[in-house]
Amino acid sequence: MLVRLLYVSSAVGPQTTTVTGSILKTAHLFNKESDITGVLCQGQGLYLQVLEGQRSAVNRLYARVVSDQRHKNVELLDYEEITERRFGGWAMAHVHLSILDPMIQLKHPEFDPYSASGKLVMQGLAELIQSGQLLHEITAD
Repeated sequence: MLVRLLYVSSAVGPQTTTVTGSILKTAHLFNKESDITGVLCQGQGLYLQVLEGQRSAVNRLYARVVSDQRHKNVELLDYEEITERRFGGWAMAHVHLSILDPMIQLKHPEFDPYSASGKLVMQGLAELIQSGQLLHEITAD
C-alpha cells in the first residue's frame, strides 16, 4: 500500500549548503534503496518534506526523521493512502523557500505551517513545484 506523508520541522542551526547537501545525499541513497520518493523544502528556518512509498518503508523513515538532531519540533501535517505518486521521479527533490515564495506566503505573510492544514500546505507545495521553483532534482534512477 502506497502512502504520502507530509511533515514540518524547525532547523536547529543555520540551513547551510553543507547541512542541506548532507541531508539530500543521505536521503537519496536511503530513498533509492527503500523505493521512497519525495521533495524537501527548506528555508526561513523551516523544513517541509513529503515522503511517498510503501507504508512500512515510509513509517520507518519517518521514525528516523523524528530522531534526527538537525531539526526539532517535527510535526506530522498529513498522512494518506495514495494510488499513485506525485513525486515519483525524484528520490528526493529540493526546493529552497525564500520569504517571497508562495509556499511561505500562501497569499498570507503570516503563514505558519504548524497551524495550517496539511491539505493547504500540500496544495501550496504542489503549486510551487508546478511553477518550476525546483532548485535541485535528485532522480530516483
